[in-house]
Amino acid sequence: VPALATERRFAQRLRERLEAERLWDGRYRLQRAPGGRLALPVLEEKLAQLRLPPEMPCELVRIQDPVPSRAARRRPPARRLRDELRRLLGAGWSEELERDVPHAWQRHGDLVLLSEDSFRAAPWERLGSALWETVASALGARRVARRGRVMPDGTRTPSVTLLLGHHGWVEHVDNGIRYTFDVTKCMFSPGNITEKLRVASLPCSGEVVVDLYAGIGYFTLPFLVHAGAAFVHACEWNSHAVEALHRALVLNGVRDRCRIHSGDSRQLQLRDVADRVNLGLIPSSEEGWPVACRVLKKDTGGVLHIHHNVETPPAPAPPQSAALLAERGSPEAASPRGEAQHPTEDGGEETLGARLRPEWRRWARATATRIQGLLAELHGRPWRSSVLHVEAVKSYAPHVHHLVLDLECRPVLP
Repeated sequence: VPALATERRFAQRLRERLEAERLWDGRYRLQRAPGGRLALPVLEEKLAQLRLPPEMPCELVRIQDPVPSRAARRRPPARRLRDELRRLLGAGWSEELERDVPHAWQRHGDLVLLSEDSFRAAPWERLGSALWETVASALGARRVARRGRVMPDGTRTPSVTLLLGHHGWVEHVDNGIRYTFDVTKCMFSPGNITEKLRVASLPCSGEVVVDLYAGIGYFTLPFLVHAGAAFVHACEWNSHAVEALHRALVLNGVRDRCRIHSGDSRQLQLRDVADRVNLGLIPSSEEGWPVACRVLKKDTGGVLHIHHNVETPPAPAPPQSAALLAERGSPEAASPRGEAQHPTEDGGEETLGARLRPEWRRWARATATRIQGLLAELHGRPWRSSVLHVEAVKSYAPHVHHLVLDLECRPVLP
């Protein structure tokens, strides 16, 4: 015990000296080193200033996985990143450079994906690999990449630069589904999570689904893994996304229930196979509507999930009289589930949420009419279309909303 007490007093004296000379590295805690010795963290960039008196028997050792201090563990990642960069730059730190440090980023496994406006000032470039190693260390990653502008090439190829690491393949888990893709070749859209969850909850047991714009499997995989689809035909023309989807099907154990059709979905040769068709393309999936009609089962029809960006002017505040009518239970008021019934042209009824804006209702009805006409023309007999649901996925731009229309299409029996 006396020897241990002496050791602690010695360590405390040494720590006080290091702190006084601003050599102590507050990111890490004092810890045991091999051989039962005590290790005190010292700022590596200031080792040249280290001057210890001869009565202090010390040596320098490098510890691969130092233990973070309590203060370091409590720091938010953005602040930890700024602190590490400030330490790296020393006297070269400035407010201009601080504005260049990102406050948010995407994480995919051990890779962090920075925004395109991160670290663009000239001083950052001069740091070379030391900058990206510092970023990775501060954010607990091994690889770093930075986004650029999306290429206007029809496949929305991302312009992503790998800054630290040897490859861009990552794995991302959403709702128990394992997606994999190369960040330098394919995009991942976290903004569609609500729609992926909704697709996963659809009653698709025993159904054949056609996904006309499969990408890396945003909706193909939820249909297979959670919704219980018997089989999915996945159409995709981006070869990098096709490779990613192949890998993801294997990862999730559903490879035998999916066929990938590589190429332009407008040239798809399938006919009369689908109980359900997903048209997950924005700003508009309209070019895929004729294909969707062809692949629907001609004798029983099915359901189309039609994605579209709809312009929505700001909604004016409702007049007080309308609010009072709803509270008193007028015929125009919403049902207990918050929905209003609207008759369709063929005499049936469609259920549209009362919360839906007029522009959304008009788009849904116009789309239902168009699809009904395409089906009638294709098969030479009347069809009916019923709006089951309109889902607002997200705001795509100011006054523009990404919507999904669930449209049931059935042939009219003689």
